[in-house]
Amino acid sequence: MDLHRCRFVPYPPSAINALAFSHPSSLTTSSKGSPTLRLAIGKANGDLEIWNPLRGAWHQECVFRGGKDRSIEGLAWTQDPEEEDKNGFKVAGRLRLFSIGYSTSVTEWDLATGRPLRHASGNYGELWCMAAQPRLQVTPNEDTMTINGVEMGIIRYQSLVVGCADGSIVLLSTADGDLQFQRTLTRPPKRKARVLSITWQNRHLVIAGHADSTIRVFDTRNGQQIRSMSLGAGPQGGPKEILVWSVKCRPDGTIVSGDSTGTVSFWDARHYSRLQRITSHKADILDLAISANGETVFSGGMDRRTTLYRQTAGSKPGEKKRWAEIAHQRFHAHDVKAMAVFETKKTSILASGGLDTTPIIVPVREFGREHHRTLSSLPQQPPVRSAPRKGLLVSWWDREVNIWRILRSKGSHDAAGVLEGLPHPPEKKLVAKVLLRGAESITSADVLQDGSLLAVSTLSDIKMFRLRERLDTTMSLRKIDLPDELAKVGAKAIQVSPDGKWMSLTTNNNKIQLHRISKLESPKDIPRVLPQPINLRRLPRKPALSNYLHGSLGAYDRSIIRTAFSANSRILVVGDLAGHLDTWVLEGNEDLSQDPPVTSLDNRHRSSSASSLSSSSSSSSSASDSEAHPTLIYAQHWRRNPTAHLIPKLPSAPLIMSFRPANPFTPSDALTNGTTVHPTRHTPHPHSHDLPHDEARLFILTAEHQVYEFDVLAGKMTDWSRRNPTSTLPPDFRALRDRAMGCVWDIAAPSSSSASSPPPVLSSTGSSTAGRCQERIWLYGSAWLWMFDLSQDFPERADEDASEGDEEQLASNSNKKRKRGNRQAQSLARIDDIPSKKKEKQKRRKIQESGAGGTIPAYEVNAGIGRSMRKTVGPAGDEARIFALGQGGSDSTSTDEEEDEDVDEDNEPSSALIKLRRGKQATTTGLADEKQKAEDGVEMMAKGEGEQEKEKERRPYWGTYKYRPILGIVPIGEGGSSVEVALVERPMFEVDLPGRYFGDQEWEERKDGGGGVI
Repeated sequence: MDLHRCRFVPYPPSAINALAFSHPSSLTTSSKGSPTLRLAIGKANGDLEIWNPLRGAWHQECVFRGGKDRSIEGLAWTQDPEEEDKNGFKVAGRLRLFSIGYSTSVTEWDLATGRPLRHASGNYGELWCMAAQPRLQVTPNEDTMTINGVEMGIIRYQSLVVGCADGSIVLLSTADGDLQFQRTLTRPPKRKARVLSITWQNRHLVIAGHADSTIRVFDTRNGQQIRSMSLGAGPQGGPKEILVWSVKCRPDGTIVSGDSTGTVSFWDARHYSRLQRITSHKADILDLAISANGETVFSGGMDRRTTLYRQTAGSKPGEKKRWAEIAHQRFHAHDVKAMAVFETKKTSILASGGLDTTPIIVPVREFGREHHRTLSSLPQQPPVRSAPRKGLLVSWWDREVNIWRILRSKGSHDAAGVLEGLPHPPEKKLVAKVLLRGAESITSADVLQDGSLLAVSTLSDIKMFRLRERLDTTMSLRKIDLPDELAKVGAKAIQVSPDGKWMSLTTNNNKIQLHRISKLESPKDIPRVLPQPINLRRLPRKPALSNYLHGSLGAYDRSIIRTAFSANSRILVVGDLAGHLDTWVLEGNEDLSQDPPVTSLDNRHRSSSASSLSSSSSSSSSASDSEAHPTLIYAQHWRRNPTAHLIPKLPSAPLIMSFRPANPFTPSDALTNGTTVHPTRHTPHPHSHDLPHDEARLFILTAEHQVYEFDVLAGKMTDWSRRNPTSTLPPDFRALRDRAMGCVWDIAAPSSSSASSPPPVLSSTGSSTAGRCQERIWLYGSAWLWMFDLSQDFPERADEDASEGDEEQLASNSNKKRKRGNRQAQSLARIDDIPSKKKEKQKRRKIQESGAGGTIPAYEVNAGIGRSMRKTVGPAGDEARIFALGQGGSDSTSTDEEEDEDVDEDNEPSSALIKLRRGKQATTTGLADEKQKAEDGVEMMAKGEGEQEKEKERRPYWGTYKYRPILGIVPIGEGGSSVEVALVERPMFEVDLPGRYFGDQEWEERKDGGGGVI
């Protein structure tokens, strides 16, 4: 594979301003969290990201695009009260997400469509902070409560409280699925001190931090101010007022505040007097986070520190516990602006973010005993496309599209071998740029393979441009007039088929629309999109049943996240977050002599009425009507795949869906006479029922890095997938923590024969003979690149791994349930010189990770901050205390004997079954294996040196961590002996960031651009 490293593609990541978990912490939950648990991340450019912790996999599910002059400064989740259906069963309440952003409106988001659902605004200033009321903890049958001798109905919904720039505090109601103004707690004072932070002490008391060195307490029942707590004057030589950037409350009601002097203050819950203060930061503290049991406090600020505090026993007998700074680390490269904590018995994590645009996951209870984890700041779906026939690279961000031409240079190198040497930068040229009007950001874009057409989508409209080459090697763009059925529909994703005849749209309400693109007869012709849309209907699915206490995400799980066309453009597959796959096929043979369809009022009414049906019976009748009267376009029509119902549901969301390209070096026996069906007097509207006969092998990689390959037309797994389950993948690949982003195929002729040679023949073991073709797939994430050769099987597991897997399988069969193993704890680092590496791995398999990084090995735990810290007290330093790290309370830790509610059944086949599928005896002895190895060695000795090198290159897999961070990899050349790709990197040191704070003992190079001194 010839590879070009590209760092010139612009993609500026946006700062993280807000973080919020969908569920509160609960130490009574024995699993790693609810299946509906999500992390929302608000960006400075208005984007809203939804992350799924996925038991430690951390998958970025969706990105709700923002727009011009938009920003998200605060986030809050609420859960509606559970209800009863007509059968008397509990129905989970809906989870709702709200945001604010330098305006007077609170926005509620529709999670299924990714668009704002409703807004609430009023006659008050800009909103600076927001907090959701704690959930009411009552018994299911309890409907009333007594307050001051008066029996009142229990208010089960959660209210929102917001603080404004003019000093006012407003209460909003979320009752009845709405968002309405409820009351104003306080009027703006004369000084109009901004409300910078706000939180709930309980369901009735609100704590607000202001910009006038004051913390105020309000009662939401009567709107009165209960107490005012002053922080005093500002530091000498600095501002007179202290800014209270963050206030939080412990479970016992103790108030914790962080201010602009770098001080953390602890306040009594009843008398509101200051108990203690600790000056632990060199600059402003911007946010705080408190563990579920209240024994651990984290603070983050402008000095990039993340500081840990815990209560410690006094040095003298009978002395009260005091808060102390235990440790601090600089996980971030810039200001830490937002923090959020989530804990259960088996999960204990802190999520933080700031101006460096990178989310960080830090262990709470296992602080110092587990690694932290850095999530990627780049999108899960690469914002790059290519036109390989013209060598064009297309990238987009916000409202801008850039088109580059990549020329083949001497710097390109072969990545299939050992990747020796550093490549030179490729010859590139910016040939076109598109700036979209309006306020909506681009959601998706695609380009034809010949570079003649560019399609761009936002949430409100679709735009298409005609691309033509100029004499000066640049390109001219001309906007194409689209029919109203297409221009104003808006889409979350857009994709053009490989032959350039069909364009697929994933609409905001997760519907699939297909549009036919007319073929160009000459380069001067303007492409045309037919006005008749084709609405494809998905199979009806029953929502997964969940505990009503976990809440419901509604139709969010049915959001379409991946779309794939087959190589011949006659099969379309879509996948959603729940793991369901829907497939359609194109029937008939193309006949351009027929007239294109004309959109009639009856067809428009039928399509609009069919799309508005919600019940399953209505949708099934409309689907049958569509099958009986299909929309014919040039004698072809799309219909549901007859074997679509046979394709099983995936265990998690698909990250990669790509059809394996047809092998051009293997003759195909799929013949067609190309005849079409013409109308007659008895059949005025005939249509052909010819289905595609080519190979339809769909490669899928899920969010848990499970590999599957399906024969879509047959509705079953392929033989290769049955012989190579996920358990046969390399351990280093299965231990990857960063999720996959995309793939590139590399199909090449056999090295020992020409293209006209006979096709390869698979042996009984599944491996091909000497003349086999190369069928490689390159998978990549933000920090890794792996190659798998699908023309051969993966090596079998070692005897120890196979026996261990068989023992786990037997335990699973006997107990019916087993705890989920921590496969990600294996092969985290290659340390070949450690003799006890094998024993260390066995120990780490038994450790339940908290959801952040991997467990720190015993031989590394003494490096860095270690397990404990010695801190001296007093000016003389004669007193010293030892503080242990990772002590989060005995009630929070889980033992190995505890049963995990989130049990995963091990459906992976055993090693014996894998050998049977590969044509081997299940009772193959070690002597036979040694004999086979000896024969292979003799055969290798008989070969020449050149053949041995070629044999080494035919490795079944290969991986590297050399390229990072990867924005995307796309093919940019065709017709050569190997595929030519552009690897787009976007390192953070090239991103322009505002100046940051430098402490007294930081000797880093201070640059004016992006690294100036504050």
